[in-house]
Amino acid sequence: MTNPEAPKTAAAAEVRGPIAGLILGALGVVYGDIGTSPLYTLKTALDWAGDASANAAAGMFSLIVWTLIITTSIKYVALVMRADNDGEGGILALTAKLALKGQERRVLVVIGILGAALLYGDGAITPAISVLSALEGLKQPFPGLARFILPAATVILIALFVLQQRGTATIGKIFGPVMIVWFACIGILGVRGIITHPAVLFALNPMVGVTYIATHGFAGFTLLGAVFLSATGAEALYADMGHFGRKPIRIGWYALVLPMLLLNYAGQAAVVATGPVSEGANPFFLLAPDWLQLPLVVLATAATIIASQAIISGVFSMTRQAIQLGLCPRLTVTQTSATGYGQIYVGVVNWLLMVFTLGLTIGFGSSDKLAAAFGIAVSLTMLLTTILMYKLMREQWQWSLMKALAVAGPLLLVDCTFSSANLVKVTEGGWVPLVAAAIVFTIMDAWRSGRIALIRELQRNTTPMSAFINSMKGEARVQGTAVYLTQQLNNVPIALLHNVKHYHVLHWRNILLTVDTEHIPRVPPESRVHFVDLGHEFYNIQLHYGFMEHRDIPLALAEAMPAHAPFDLMNTTFFVSRASIERAPQKNRLNAFFRGLFTWLHRNESDATEFFHIPRNRMVELGTRVEV
Repeated sequence: MTNPEAPKTAAAAEVRGPIAGLILGALGVVYGDIGTSPLYTLKTALDWAGDASANAAAGMFSLIVWTLIITTSIKYVALVMRADNDGEGGILALTAKLALKGQERRVLVVIGILGAALLYGDGAITPAISVLSALEGLKQPFPGLARFILPAATVILIALFVLQQRGTATIGKIFGPVMIVWFACIGILGVRGIITHPAVLFALNPMVGVTYIATHGFAGFTLLGAVFLSATGAEALYADMGHFGRKPIRIGWYALVLPMLLLNYAGQAAVVATGPVSEGANPFFLLAPDWLQLPLVVLATAATIIASQAIISGVFSMTRQAIQLGLCPRLTVTQTSATGYGQIYVGVVNWLLMVFTLGLTIGFGSSDKLAAAFGIAVSLTMLLTTILMYKLMREQWQWSLMKALAVAGPLLLVDCTFSSANLVKVTEGGWVPLVAAAIVFTIMDAWRSGRIALIRELQRNTTPMSAFINSMKGEARVQGTAVYLTQQLNNVPIALLHNVKHYHVLHWRNILLTVDTEHIPRVPPESRVHFVDLGHEFYNIQLHYGFMEHRDIPLALAEAMPAHAPFDLMNTTFFVSRASIERAPQKNRLNAFFRGLFTWLHRNESDATEFFHIPRNRMVELGTRVEV
């Protein structure tokens, strides 16, 4: 179903391909997190309640059902996925869709950056809690193996991060079938549990959950933090939309994933209701007969590894988006597949994420303790997404104030409720993702602010291009082409000024080149290049890329130059200005802490040769000192 009031652009398009193949791929990537949540959600809720009675099981089941329906099915699958940015999803894509430029929109910029920062914390917690909860299934059939669970989880997680640099193209082909087996298995196990206590289905009535919360006071309210664990993967449905398209994700959700999840949660509630359940036992594994316990642990471990892989890949993709949007310094991004654009590897992020994940795994030691830290980041991200959605409804979908409030208001109330319930657990581990998010947010905001200040200062130290060209008419020239990377085409690049000042010559042909990132994922080929002949063999060239595209400058120049002036890479030199940042004495300059952080980030970002695919032997860097 399409939104008749949403803007329609020629660029916005669904991912093309056989629908069955896209659904299979989505099952292997998109649903890993939310699909493995039955491993720990109901167990955590009952543990926090300190009550494994039939009444508690029914109340928790009712709350989980309606959390999945409201938060995932209605909010994300039915509504938020309409807010694609030329087919791409995720909070950064949504932020870019709102065209957040300038200080007048700084609040919305901060919302987008904060939402992305929170998801980095989720990217570290999801692998830890998922793998631990799967391996903890060994406690029931093999109590003697309990002491080996933490070491085994550590080994699996280390292997997972080490293998990232090899890519997941080959492994990804089996992800979908494995997840189909997983969902079929949990659905069948759920039916097996329901048969023992069919009355549990009466808890589909939302009043069962509401009554349970209402009769348990503040303690009942805090249990919503555990219930929310059932929906922690909802954001992934939106974030991964660009890989598969909204239709395959929706079909997979409504036709398979949601029914199987509901059946399994119902079966777990039925097992608890028929009780008694021993302390520490996981209702998920109690659904299986004894002979199936070990195979189920193996399958659950495989599913959690897939879920972890999907989260890690999502963090890589989000990092690339942040780089393209100017929210993060250049990092080395390695393409690990010739056919899959989403198959990338970001080394720095991978190793930092591994250290953080292992620290959480060893530090907390069990999925029960990690549950307090899980959910806060995602619930706050969902809250921020709703705020951005409201702005989108009003500004781009042109909804009336009453209509936007009628839709976004209830969703905002639900998000605030879940966020508040999760924040209660801050002192019990919830502070971990918040600290991680604060660090990432500080880095992104410092980079963005510092970059704006640096560009402003560079503009003050140059002259208009037209006047420069007129003054250079009689200057001596040497053979070849010089390409000057700059951020302002109307002004003379610092590198060009230094070249003339020190060597008193110009190349025969001079190209002033800017590379702009648009607020869409991909730019149509016909809109890639803006070419202006300034005369006297000077050219302005603007290259436009979407925030999900690679930048290959030599290739783009070869296609951009006119036939009478062909581009020859072997006869071309690329010039880049390398700014050395110094502290400015004025009080109104960039805050001292942010200036120091930006300076460090600027000094350590990867060089332009790799980022723009420029051969190293064709690049010349000229330094300049800039006060910021």
